[in-house]
Amino acid sequence: MRTLLRRRPLRARLALVTTAAVAVVALGVLAAAYVVIRYELVRQLDLQLRQQAQLIAQQSRGSGPGVLGDQCTWRAAPACAQVVGADPAALGTGPHGGLLLPVTGATRRVAAGTLGPYYSDITHDGRPMRMLTTPLPGRTGQALQVAARSDSVDQGVRQAGLLLGAVGGAGVLLAAGLGYAASRTSLRPVTRLTATAERIAATRDAAHRIELDPYEARRGDEITRLATSFNTMLGELEEAVAAQRRLVADASHELRTPLTALRTNAELLARAERLSPAQRTRAADALGRQLREVTGMVGDLIELARDEEPQPLVEQVRLDRLAERCVADARGHWPATLFTADVAPVTVAGVPARLARLLGNLLDNAAKFSPAGATVEVELRRTQGSACLTVRDHGPGITPEDLPHVFDRFYRSRQARALPGSGLGLAMARQIARAHGAQLTAEHAPGGGALFRLSIPRTD
Repeated sequence: MRTLLRRRPLRARLALVTTAAVAVVALGVLAAAYVVIRYELVRQLDLQLRQQAQLIAQQSRGSGPGVLGDQCTWRAAPACAQVVGADPAALGTGPHGGLLLPVTGATRRVAAGTLGPYYSDITHDGRPMRMLTTPLPGRTGQALQVAARSDSVDQGVRQAGLLLGAVGGAGVLLAAGLGYAASRTSLRPVTRLTATAERIAATRDAAHRIELDPYEARRGDEITRLATSFNTMLGELEEAVAAQRRLVADASHELRTPLTALRTNAELLARAERLSPAQRTRAADALGRQLREVTGMVGDLIELARDEEPQPLVEQVRLDRLAERCVADARGHWPATLFTADVAPVTVAGVPARLARLLGNLLDNAAKFSPAGATVEVELRRTQGSACLTVRDHGPGITPEDLPHVFDRFYRSRQARALPGSGLGLAMARQIARAHGAQLTAEHAPGGGALFRLSIPRTD
């Protein structure tokens, strides 16, 4: 049964489960109603027998054991009544003589006063009857038996059972139909989600979306939120695929020129016997420089392919000491530029090597655009809940049309096209900042130049 359910569609399983639950509840309610109806009908008959027994006891004062009424075929009480003595040897002395209703040892004990009144179901001449056996008030050694036909009660109980069964069956069928319709309506977005996922798997096109009707979008239930989340995920996936394609296209475009130069210089060095020593030296130097450029670009591309920082490598970092070390390294790389550092002690959570790469890229970018003898200023200040690190140069600054694109991959302004670099440094710096929960922005510096501002959460 469990295997059969597993093989069915989800909407069919939900409908079956709903029908089973409704059937169990309906059967319980109908069974309770059947018991209550039967109890009430029998109680009404018992109440009639008790009232008739009181009336007969008042009317039969002075009579001895015997039959008081023998119309057992009547449907209305009293139909049958008799007085029974405690002595089994005593015969009936009533007007009809003998005894009509069955007499048992319990009947004799009631007459003797050792047993209280009780009801019993009997059969007389093939007809079901309900009988009350009770002591006669004011008489010792005698009991009164009053019986009435109970086939009307039995018929009423059977009719109630059939009616309740029909109502229960109709309710279960209605619940099954409504459950299937409700499950089909509720799971319609899931069906579309499945179809969309299969279509994306077949076409590898993440531009597809799950279409929701207006009333489905207004429901806001779990299934609708699932479809909305799936559409959001598809949007992110489409954007990631598009960014990957742009990265591959930009990398191919940027690598084409240095690779062509590498091939030219390699072919030139292959005919070294035709070159003078000075020409060979220039070709070898150019080949080494282009190899370093390509190697750096490939390394930058690998770094950009990382979306987040590995959590096991995150540790508490003194950002002020890291900034001082990066400034010292920049002084060695750019001896013609003056670097100043004014830092306050700050501790942040991050990967030291990655944060050093971020600061190094900002310092290299500032030095690249600074004229000889200019100053690059580095400041680190503590703010409310975060640390603010700024790197300012005194170069030409960033033009308004270039400002929105300075962090784009392979983007190089008109002033930077003649300078060394691949256009990946600032894009990598922003990616590292985002991976650390920080924000990196660029702006015009007061008085000229460019200002890069890094805001990163403090942990001290």
